Amino acid sequence: MTGAGSPRSLRSRLRSLRTAAFGADPAGERMERIRRSPNFADGVFQNPVGARTRPSGSSMVEFAKIYFQKEARARRSPIGTVPVHPTTVADLAKPAATGLRLTWMGHSSVLAEIDGRRVLFDPVWGERCSPFDFVGPKRLHPVPAPLAALGPVDVVVISHDHYDHLDLPTIRELVSTDTVFAVPLGVGAHLERWGVSADRLRELDWNESTKVAGLRLTATPARHFCGRGLRNQQHTLWASWVVEGSEHRIYHSGDTGYFPGFKDTGAEHGPFDATMIQIGAYSEYWPDIHMTPAEGMQAHLDLQGGQPAGVMLPIHWCTFNLAPHPWAEPGEGTVAAASRAGARIALPRPGEPFEPTGESVPVAQWWRSVATAPAGGWGASAGTGTPEVAPTA
Repeated sequence: MTGAGSPRSLRSRLRSLRTAAFGADPAGERMERIRRSPNFADGVFQNPVGARTRPSGSSMVEFAKIYFQKEARARRSPIGTVPVHPTTVADLAKPAATGLRLTWMGHSSVLAEIDGRRVLFDPVWGERCSPFDFVGPKRLHPVPAPLAALGPVDVVVISHDHYDHLDLPTIRELVSTDTVFAVPLGVGAHLERWGVSADRLRELDWNESTKVAGLRLTATPARHFCGRGLRNQQHTLWASWVVEGSEHRIYHSGDTGYFPGFKDTGAEHGPFDATMIQIGAYSEYWPDIHMTPAEGMQAHLDLQGGQPAGVMLPIHWCTFNLAPHPWAEPGEGTVAAASRAGARIALPRPGEPFEPTGESVPVAQWWRSVATAPAGGWGASAGTGTPEVAPTA
């Protein structure tokens, strides 16, 4: 049997996709630089605070029962069409009145227009965050605008090399542009494998900075991990990012668990006009590498020197189904955490531009119209930011 659906054909397709999508391991001078990093020890990159990266043993079995339970699966997805902002392209054609505008494209992808320059964080325009185009977490809403419609991008910033942050189809589309890529140490090996020339790479260790188009970009610590294949050598770094323009300053968390280092980053680089903070895909089974909404709000406050200044944009939710919690819980939890802290948050629909330093930002809880309400009604289980675990019965 040798047709398109034959085992031999499938194996060939898998090998081809694996070769490209898995990227490349660092080697040569890049690997030597990694070995010299103060954050590299015992053959791997180290977290600023110890972290468990995934469930194991009996906890893995327990997690699988919860994750695949029928009722829980239903709550992890919207029950209607996610309301994507309808005029993103037209809105982006207008200049930002205040000099700073953010457009959340879903998940962790954000276009930041800052002091006349454009920065694109963790762009994922692919249909799945997976090495394969036929299996893996699929988008829950379409991208709000074609990648080419965003206009010229001065720098693309990558937080780490997981599939929901570093997307091969998106990078291939960006290769034909002249944008610069700012990436954590080691991640450049993937991009060079996919056709990005070395002169377009700015590859940074934690607390290193580079200047691109008048912007200062600094890779700052995060508590996470890396890897694109079964053989994960922990040879690519993960990072959060600070971007400073002539008038404005912003922060993107990438993926991270909560740790005291947010205060250090805030003291060194803050306060910020806006922070983009990961508040989704958390679980009690991996509490050290993703933040709950309550932890994300605390990180925002730490970055601002303890003051509820600046605007927090919650990211890393809504677009992909990656954890056991209900689909809308990250949004609800962020609203509750902001209310307790007296902090300003922005709640845009995917693709809805807003200006953090303007008079108003979007705050409507739009997800409620397309999500299953929790037991007890909206707001009933969002007060603690604690992961809501579905029953196994």
